[in-house]
Amino acid sequence: MTVMTISQKGWVVIPAELRKKYGLTPGTRIQMVDYGGGITIVPLLENPAREAFGMFAGKTSLTQALLAERAKDRLRE
Repeated sequence: MTVMTISQKGWVVIPAELRKKYGLTPGTRIQMVDYGGGITIVPLLENPAREAFGMFAGKTSLTQALLAERAKDRLRE
């Protein structure tokens, strides 16, 4: 775990090892997410649709699984 200090101007320096690990370079846009009990730094995606494409790809189609589950529900009714 890395400990950082907030400057009087509110700046935080992200350690080089973490910048390298997550590909954070000068000009990278980030977002601070407030979870109520903590905050997280999340890099913004340059093209969210392209970068998320195929994220949920798997052997089973989620649509087909949902339709099959609904068919089972109809049979039980």
